[in-house]
Amino acid sequence: MIRKLVSFICALLPLTIYAQFNVEHLVANGRNALFFEDYVLSIQYFNRVITYKPFLYEAWYYRGMAKFYLDDYSSAENDCTEAIRRNPYIADIYELRGLCRIRQEKFQEAIGDYDKAIEYNPDGKNYWFNRALCRISLKDYGQAHQDLDSIVRRWNNFARAYAVQAEVYMQEKDTTSAIAWLDKSLECDAYDVDSWMARAQISMARQQWGSAEQQLSKAIHLRPNIPANYVNRALARLRTNNLRGAMADYDAAIEFDPDNFLAHYNRGLLRIQVGDDNRAIDDFNYIIKNEPDNLMAIYNRAMLYQRTGQLRMAISDYSKIIRQYPNFWNGLYNRSECYRKLGMHRQADADVARIVKAQMDKHVGIQPRWSKAMLAETRKKSEIDFSKYNRIVMPDEQQINHEYESSYRGKVQNRIVMDEPMPMFHVSLLPYTNSVASEAIFNEDVETINAMNIATRKLNVTCNPQALTASESKQTLDYIDSLAFAINNSFQQDETFALLFSRAVSNTVAQDLNNAIIDLTTCLNIDSLSMLVYWQRAVCFFMQSQIDMSQGDNSRFKINQALYDIEQAIKLSPANALLYYNKANILFQQRKYTEAISEYGRALSLNSNLAEAYYNRGLAHMRITHRNEAIADLSKAGELGLYSAYSVMKRIGM
Repeated sequence: MIRKLVSFICALLPLTIYAQFNVEHLVANGRNALFFEDYVLSIQYFNRVITYKPFLYEAWYYRGMAKFYLDDYSSAENDCTEAIRRNPYIADIYELRGLCRIRQEKFQEAIGDYDKAIEYNPDGKNYWFNRALCRISLKDYGQAHQDLDSIVRRWNNFARAYAVQAEVYMQEKDTTSAIAWLDKSLECDAYDVDSWMARAQISMARQQWGSAEQQLSKAIHLRPNIPANYVNRALARLRTNNLRGAMADYDAAIEFDPDNFLAHYNRGLLRIQVGDDNRAIDDFNYIIKNEPDNLMAIYNRAMLYQRTGQLRMAISDYSKIIRQYPNFWNGLYNRSECYRKLGMHRQADADVARIVKAQMDKHVGIQPRWSKAMLAETRKKSEIDFSKYNRIVMPDEQQINHEYESSYRGKVQNRIVMDEPMPMFHVSLLPYTNSVASEAIFNEDVETINAMNIATRKLNVTCNPQALTASESKQTLDYIDSLAFAINNSFQQDETFALLFSRAVSNTVAQDLNNAIIDLTTCLNIDSLSMLVYWQRAVCFFMQSQIDMSQGDNSRFKINQALYDIEQAIKLSPANALLYYNKANILFQQRKYTEAISEYGRALSLNSNLAEAYYNRGLAHMRITHRNEAIADLSKAGELGLYSAYSVMKRIGM
């Protein structure tokens, strides 16, 4: 009996060890997917871990993180709560749940989370700072002052804390104290954008327009992608009669935020003043499309239609206003004029009769040009007063959008693209596309494997695969399982090689880099002269090195292995432009920009239409301040379809 029991335990032991390894492997793959911002795929991995071992807090925590990046804040909060139930002593989980609650405007609950985070990690500067911001959102200024005082005592070079302290004083109408704290902020960091923005806000409140323009210009130079700064600087420029500069600022604000109400509306008013009526109509059309009941915009458009001879359109707009404001005499008079010009005298006389009956004696006529006094007049956005139809619009209340401190990596769509080179070319299940170009990249070795018709999914060459959807993630993981079955039942060397390589590619797509490298190494044991295998394995080692670097681990071995593999691939296929491009990317990662530029050049000598090589070479030139060369390369990349190159050029002032 004892012997049978021992045998049974021994039989179970490998399964237990395998299950443990499998769960750890799933967690590692999920974290890889998080790093490469493939959030839906990472959720799939953590779902499996939770199914196998629901008591592990890491899976709940990391799944919550993925949901946070996908803006699913409520569900992310729930996952963090589950993680805390399993391990209530990890400060980072409270931080993440606090951020989720902030996004849902649950500021009081977020304060509770930061209280716990500070309890377990009193040195977490982010926790103190975010808690202070939550108190400001709740208008608990006294407690916010105390938190910020504690922060500057412990971290006296933290410029943002001084700036936020100044903001609290501004909310309390104590501008003298606010300026003193802002000066301290700029002493710590003369490049702090928030401090320059706050100084500009004070200057505007004091009607010091020249100072406000200078301060906003510094903020825009440091962080050029904040639309509100352009809108505010436009107002300052209007007050100093710089109409051309104001127009340029409204254009810039709309470029960064196409739905910006204030920029569209005020640009429309400004276009009226310079006689650009048709484009002014375009601005008001945009506003009315998004706010169909905006009567002030409708009134301005009606007058523009009348001035440009589009009388029936003008009548339609005037009628919308008159239906809501039957005693709007200016509207009645203007509509009667439109009717009369169309020969509709009965309708025109009816409108005039309504005015005469009320014995109105109000001057109406052609809109006067703006005087300096009129330029100084504004109205609030929500204010409906047709006598103020031509006044610059201000927000009802100046909103300050706080940027909370966080240890989490930002989403790619929120980053400034100038710092990010295009990734490596590699073999994938996903197709190639670069904004406008989507034709397949031909590679003879890849097509040889596809022509064997052994694997059910076609292999492609790409460098910018999109994140997987939930269904695509499941399909990929199921496909990997099916390939495993096929490999176990394969007895021909060529067939086994093709299946192993296909599984390695699939594991790369699924961010399972360890298993991908194992399969690729097995492929090299079958065919030691396969360029394709060296190419793909170089990519996997390079991706692993990026993960190691992000975690503070030594990545030298893996990046050197990636460089060795790509050089082996080049020896086997010296006319392949994509291999030189990949080698250049590795050198770029090592900050060997001059060598990287040389390798991008070799790639372009073999394929002059490789947009990604122009783009990355442009970034490399930027790193070593070769301005003219950077402009030329980025311009060519944009011409070939990588439109983000133009954005880079604009952001760096090229």
